[in-house]
Amino acid sequence: MKRCFRGSRPARSGLLASMVVIAFCAAPAPVLVRAAEDDLRARLAKLPQPWKEKVHRVTQEEYEETLRFWAEKHPGILTVEQVGTSTKGMGIHLLAITDKSVPDADKQVAIVCCLHGGPERSGTSTALTLAEWLLGNSPEAAETRRKQIVLVMPIVNPEAYFETDRFGNAHGIDPYTGGGAGNWDLATMTYKLLDKAPEIRAFLSVVDRYQPEVIADLHGIGLQEYAPDRLGDRRMYQGQTMFEVTGSAYSNYALRPWDWRVIEAMVAAGCEAGYPSDRFEADGQRAFWGPDIAPLAGRLWRGRPNFYTAQYAYVQYHTMLMAYEIGWEAGGVARLQGLFRIGNNVWETEGVPGYPVGRVKPFIGHFLTAYGQTAQARRRSRVELWQQQERFSQAMLYPQTDGRDSFVLAVTDEAAKLLDADKGRFLENLEGRPDFDVDAIRAFVDIGPEDKLYFARARSAPDEEAPAIEHGLALRLRLPYRNPDLVDLRLNGRPLAESPTDGYRRWFAGGYTQVEINVPPQRTKSTGLFVVTCAYLPDVQRSYGWTPPPEVLERTKQTSP
Repeated sequence: MKRCFRGSRPARSGLLASMVVIAFCAAPAPVLVRAAEDDLRARLAKLPQPWKEKVHRVTQEEYEETLRFWAEKHPGILTVEQVGTSTKGMGIHLLAITDKSVPDADKQVAIVCCLHGGPERSGTSTALTLAEWLLGNSPEAAETRRKQIVLVMPIVNPEAYFETDRFGNAHGIDPYTGGGAGNWDLATMTYKLLDKAPEIRAFLSVVDRYQPEVIADLHGIGLQEYAPDRLGDRRMYQGQTMFEVTGSAYSNYALRPWDWRVIEAMVAAGCEAGYPSDRFEADGQRAFWGPDIAPLAGRLWRGRPNFYTAQYAYVQYHTMLMAYEIGWEAGGVARLQGLFRIGNNVWETEGVPGYPVGRVKPFIGHFLTAYGQTAQARRRSRVELWQQQERFSQAMLYPQTDGRDSFVLAVTDEAAKLLDADKGRFLENLEGRPDFDVDAIRAFVDIGPEDKLYFARARSAPDEEAPAIEHGLALRLRLPYRNPDLVDLRLNGRPLAESPTDGYRRWFAGGYTQVEINVPPQRTKSTGLFVVTCAYLPDVQRSYGWTPPPEVLERTKQTSP
């Protein structure tokens, strides 16, 4: 490399001297640049280049033969079923993985699907990798099979996966989005184009049959963004990946679990395995968009609240939904294992094993929840209550008072007419109702300081009288103390004993003592009104209000007229 020597020449001054020095020093620049480029290329060439190898492209024959092979090898834990055909007659398959020697009554139901599988090939390859793990011998896989029915739909859009690498089916309909809310009659939850979307028909048939607790929809990388003339042999290259996302969809922030702790549990499982996740608007540090603030869209999160196919399950069955973007099969499987651990264990705020899907109607810290001693019973109750809950009215004494709680649920139009903001008139309306001890309710109301009965009427006016609740219900209170003494707990004025079937149970979780009143089917069939009163003694004493410093009180006293 040439160097600049200034001392070997006669001294020069002014602009001419500067020009000479600059010219002399700048002369080797192209040589330096070329040398740096050569060095960079040499260093880059030493790095692994996995893209020089291609990923195996699975054929339809290989896929279907794999399913047959697995079914033959694992008859005690796997059932393979064709649940539909594509427009061109390709099979749409469902893998039901569970321990058949264990009764299904107390099993959770989880659907793992690939509504973009389809062209987003890493979603499908993750579903197949997951199936291998679930069929394997690990203790956690065996536990999941005993406690859950896992339904895997690896390829929902076989024409896209095996032939086109485009999102749409033969009619251009994307099974994932369904073409948007306009293709639905949301009042009746009917998809209008089922004759042109057999893939959606197959998926919805599985949802309707199983009414799952959760749906995990796997997305990822593939050839979908390649122009048709750039697809070549339609094989992905090794190392073709993307950043991974857990829980929600970038385009649709309404498609996500309602509990962010579920997302964090899955993210943690991925991180433990070495695969971090993007957290959408949290990592982007953006607020949500809304129609009233559309002019501010450039400063808000890019996602919008949309209606996609999987959301049918939420609307119909109160199913918890989640979407994943997957760059590595191992990362996707690790996060799904984190999800299954939730279903295998007791979620802290729920008190029973399974996914946290049992709360069907909230009211200012009170909840209507599913009833039942098994997962199957709670599922029936959850679906029944969820499909009717818009007709229910709720109330409580207001303001809320320390040491006292109340919750009123009216499940019929007749019962809702008894609600009145005036406490006295409400009590008068209860007189004469069978199985009510109105005097006990009156004693609780009269001794308290509350101003009124605050209530929210049903959002939808019934066209006809609602049917009786067939599968029971539960009413949840949350007392903000660790171990309060339940001095008096009543339903419709009748004292309650501890019982998981016809009484109450309590546990501490989430900072609250959770108190759940279980109302069995024989009671829900006989009345449409449920009045809970709870007098409790807190285990710690808390203060209320604020007083200025004594000096300020003294000053204001001196200056007060």
